[in-house]
Amino acid sequence: MMKKSFGKKNLALMIVLSTLTVALAGCSGNKAEESAQSTDAALNVSAQDSTDVSDAGQEVTGEADDSSITIGIPQDLDSLDPHLATGAGTSEVLFNLFEGLVKPDENGNLNPAVASEYTISDDGSVYTFTLRDGITFHDGSLVTVEDIKYSIDRCAGTDGSEPLISAFSNIDSVNIVDDSHVEIVLKEPNTEFLAYLTVAIIPASNTDSETNPIGTGPYMYVSRSPQENFVVTRYDGYWGDAAYIKDVTFKVEANADTIVMDLESGSIDMFARATTTQVANLSDNFEVYEGTMNLVQALYLNNAVEPFDNELVRQALCYALDPQNVMDFVSDGKGTEIGSAMFPSFGKYFDESLNDTYNTDTEKAKELLAEAGYSDGFTFTITVPSNYTQHVDTAQVLVEQFKAIGVTAEIQQVEWNTWLSDVYQARNYQATVVGVDASTLTGYSLLSRYQSTAKNNFVNFSSEAYDETFAKAIAATDDAEKTTYYKECLKILSEEAASVYIQDLPEFVVLNKKYTGYTFYPLYVQDISKIRLAE
Repeated sequence: MMKKSFGKKNLALMIVLSTLTVALAGCSGNKAEESAQSTDAALNVSAQDSTDVSDAGQEVTGEADDSSITIGIPQDLDSLDPHLATGAGTSEVLFNLFEGLVKPDENGNLNPAVASEYTISDDGSVYTFTLRDGITFHDGSLVTVEDIKYSIDRCAGTDGSEPLISAFSNIDSVNIVDDSHVEIVLKEPNTEFLAYLTVAIIPASNTDSETNPIGTGPYMYVSRSPQENFVVTRYDGYWGDAAYIKDVTFKVEANADTIVMDLESGSIDMFARATTTQVANLSDNFEVYEGTMNLVQALYLNNAVEPFDNELVRQALCYALDPQNVMDFVSDGKGTEIGSAMFPSFGKYFDESLNDTYNTDTEKAKELLAEAGYSDGFTFTITVPSNYTQHVDTAQVLVEQFKAIGVTAEIQQVEWNTWLSDVYQARNYQATVVGVDASTLTGYSLLSRYQSTAKNNFVNFSSEAYDETFAKAIAATDDAEKTTYYKECLKILSEEAASVYIQDLPEFVVLNKKYTGYTFYPLYVQDISKIRLAE
């Protein structure tokens, strides 16, 4: 028998929103935090509910007009193909063009999108989706069940290729039931799997998503000038609430020193993740929205290279860290200390006690270095993407803190594309400061990358204890049991010092007062459809 999970109102992938929303799918995170239930709990609740999942027919409420807006982004998009995009900064922009079978909202709920409803089998191994009637792609063609199967198969690598999404390796088959229904059968039950079905549904007929991206979202592609801008326009055939603003230009603003000047001159109207210094230099023509980035900022260490292949050395750097000192310098004391690879938005998984695994202790740090054979310290390089001011500033503080234990850190600033290729993809680095976000509201999303064989394990962390515990977390179908294993994974990452965990950064979004409606999300997205002209 199939249990119907619930939809728009009740599918509470509720992750608390007391502090809100930059980062990496690779780099600079975002997200909303905190409150009640987090992803797994919500999915388990919904899988046990007998209510039908549907959107109950959304009305188009947006008062569309012919206005335009220019939004500054800190780096260029790394791909226009939503299945191949790596950087979180890319994903947050493409959110406006693409949708999955389900789609997250600002409260952390997963709502039907390309699908109008879905059912989940009692054991969590079969997911069946109903195609939304009449939904179209940006080229005007109807979305079909063949498009759904193509998109999921492509990400799952069912043709024998490497899965583009690691969680999709659990897909056994994607089956077309009829013209309106698609069934996804898993190899093993997974109560978190619905959250991964936010993956973009694209036309099976489009053989070049890189230069001609076509989705179903509220905005459609117009043009792109590499390293300059990405332009979209409102899709008037959108199935849901129409976007207010018609034309949107995402302008690459890689030079942090010019952001305030460009805001004041009017060449950009909005910039997310401004620094406290930039905010302080703004005129009163701007509204500043304050939330949290919802990411794990850390000094990420390459565990496969000397001296960071030595756990004692990694632990020594953790003892040398003073998180509050970092926050005082980088963001006037704002931010949330974190002691492992999870940020507070993931309420039930976040373990604040791990903040005390390493309290600042320079003498202990020196003892560990001596034990590891580095009594005279060592020198290493921190490679930082130059377009993320907060990460560069954090690296500068760490340089000073490590001097106290006889360790010399040197900063190498690189362009984002270089960071992406050399550090994240090639793993050719010693240490880096970035923020890692979650692509979905699941414990798996943040923790799967630390498996020793994970293709996105850019820190090369390898721990038998971690692999075994993570495998138990994946296999668990009981939410409480899964949560226990995930928290044990976090404890292992902290105690084995996979990296030097620092904070979840505060986020300041600057918006010209000509506009209003900016909304934080618990994921790394910028939902431009909600922004409108102020009255």
